[in-house]
Amino acid sequence: MLDLSNPLHVAGVGAGVVILLGMLLFGRPKASPPSVSIGLPVIGNIIAFVKSPINLMRECYEKYGAAYTVSIFGQNLTFLIGPDVSEAFFRANDDTLSQPEVYGFVKPVFGADVVYDAPPAIRRQQMQHMSKGLRKERLQSYVPKIVKETEAFLQGWGDSGEVDILQALSDLTILTASRCLHGDDVRENMFKEVSHLYHDLDQGITPLSVFMPNAPVPSHLKRDAARKEMVKLFSKVIEARRADPEKCKNNTDILQVFIDMKYKDGSSNTDDQITGLLIALLFAGQHTSSITSTWTSLFLIHNPDVMKRAMAEVDATVGADELTFEHLQQLDLVHNCVKEALRLHPPLIMLMRKAKKDVPVKTDSGKEFVIPKGDTVITSPAVAQRLPHVFSNPDKFDPDRFAPGREEDKKWPFAYLGFGGGMHACMGQQFGFMQVKTIVTTLLRKYEFEPVDPLPEADYTAMVVGPKGTPRVRYRLRRS
Repeated sequence: MLDLSNPLHVAGVGAGVVILLGMLLFGRPKASPPSVSIGLPVIGNIIAFVKSPINLMRECYEKYGAAYTVSIFGQNLTFLIGPDVSEAFFRANDDTLSQPEVYGFVKPVFGADVVYDAPPAIRRQQMQHMSKGLRKERLQSYVPKIVKETEAFLQGWGDSGEVDILQALSDLTILTASRCLHGDDVRENMFKEVSHLYHDLDQGITPLSVFMPNAPVPSHLKRDAARKEMVKLFSKVIEARRADPEKCKNNTDILQVFIDMKYKDGSSNTDDQITGLLIALLFAGQHTSSITSTWTSLFLIHNPDVMKRAMAEVDATVGADELTFEHLQQLDLVHNCVKEALRLHPPLIMLMRKAKKDVPVKTDSGKEFVIPKGDTVITSPAVAQRLPHVFSNPDKFDPDRFAPGREEDKKWPFAYLGFGGGMHACMGQQFGFMQVKTIVTTLLRKYEFEPVDPLPEADYTAMVVGPKGTPRVRYRLRRS
C-alpha cells in the first residue's frame, strides 16, 4: 500500500514519474530485453526490490526468461540470469561494462581515491598490491595464525553445549581476519575498537544505500562517524610502523603491504587510503568467510553422512599433526563442501556493471537482445546457481557434484559463480577458501555436532545473505 509518510515510497513515486515520462517521450529500443512492471504502478518495482531482490529476480526469470529490465529509482536495471546470457556480462571489458559507476555507494565506507572511487590506473595498482598480500607464501603463513585464533576461541566453548553458530563464526572470523589483514599489533591492542567501528560501517550499507548512499538516515550518520574514527585509529599504527621500519620488515599482514606500497609515480598511500583499503578487504573477507563457514557447518551438521566422511578425511589427512596449508590442499571433500555451500548460498546475490555501450546478448533459447547503453546490468549467482538445467537437483546439498566424473560446474562457462567470474573474479578466492577450510577443519577435529533446530532459511533481505534467526547447534568433544 502507498504510504506518503514513508520517504522511500515518496522517492519512489518521484522516480517512477520520471521513468514513465521518459518512456512515453523516448521509449526503449525495440531490441531491448522485455520491461517488467510489478504490483502498483510506478512504485511496485521499488517495493518488490527492497522487500526481496531474490524473489523479484526469480519470479521475473520464470515469467520473462533469462534477460529482462526492471526500472527502479530512475534507473533501468537489466538482469542476465543463467550462464548463457551472463557470459556476455563476465567476458566484457571495463570499456563495455564498468564497475565504478554502480559501486559508488561504497565510497562513504571505503573512502575517496580507494578502489571504485580511484582512477582506473590507480585502482589497478591497488588491486595488484592487494593480490600480492594474498599470494601462496602469505596464505601459508596465515594458516597457523587462524588455527591459533580458532583454538583459543573454542576454549570458551568448554566440553559441550549449545551455540548460535552464525554469531560464533562471525565473531571468530573477524578475529582471524584482523590477525591476517591488520597484524598482531592491531589484533592484540586495538581489536575491540576496530570491531565496534566495523560494525557501524557494516550496518551503514543497506538496500537503500545502493540508490541513496548519502541519505541522512541514522545508519548512514553512524557509518560516517565510524569511518572518521577508523582513520584516527589506524593512523596511530601507521605512524608507529613508519617510525620503526626495521621492526616491521618481516610483517606478513596486508596492512604492511599498503604502508610499503609505492605507486608508479613514486607516491605512497595516505593514512586515509590505507584505512580505506583495509576496510575494503575486511568487507570482502569478513562477511563472505563468516557466512560461508556458517553455511558449510550447518549443511554438514544437517547431513550426517557427509559429516562422517568429512571427519574421516580430516583424520586420515591431518591425524595428530598441526594443521598446515599443505593439509588443506589435500582435503578434497571439505573443499567441495565449502564450494557447495557457496553454490547454494553465495554471499552476494547480485553482481553489477554499468553499460558504457550497447551490449548484445543471446539466450540459449535463441532470443537475441541488445542492452542499451546506460543500463545497469546485473547477474545473480544466487538464482543462476539453482537453475535445474545447470545443476542437477539444484536445491540439494551435494558436494559430490564437483567430484571427478560429475564436475557439473564445468559443463557451462560461468555456471559456478561462488567467487564471481571473468576479469573481475574475486582476487581473495584462495584466501577465502583457506580461511573457511581452516576454521571448519579445526571444528571437525575437536567437536561432534548435531542440530538443535531445522536448517534455517536464507535471509534474502540482507545485503550479504546469511541464515535467518539464530541457528543453534549442539556440540561435544569428540570421542577418541
